Amino acid sequence: MCNHIPEHILICKTNIAAESDLFAVKTVLDNHHLIEQWNIDQEDVDCVLRIISWHLSYADIILIISRLNYTCEELTT
Repeated sequence: MCNHIPEHILICKTNIAAESDLFAVKTVLDNHHLIEQWNIDQEDVDCVLRIISWHLSYADIILIISRLNYTCEELTT
């Protein structure tokens, strides 16, 4: 079985754990014109952020989230 994730789906580990944290990033991610969809699994220990974008890179996402004072790194298997 292949565990390949398409390049336009970015999976990150974050510290966006509480509802107040989610609210803090929601406006920025909702209004970013290069993000098609996003969600955060706050029940996962890694608070996994999943972004669908054909144009943004991991570096772009890390910068966006870091500017909001949260940690973000590429989640590798």
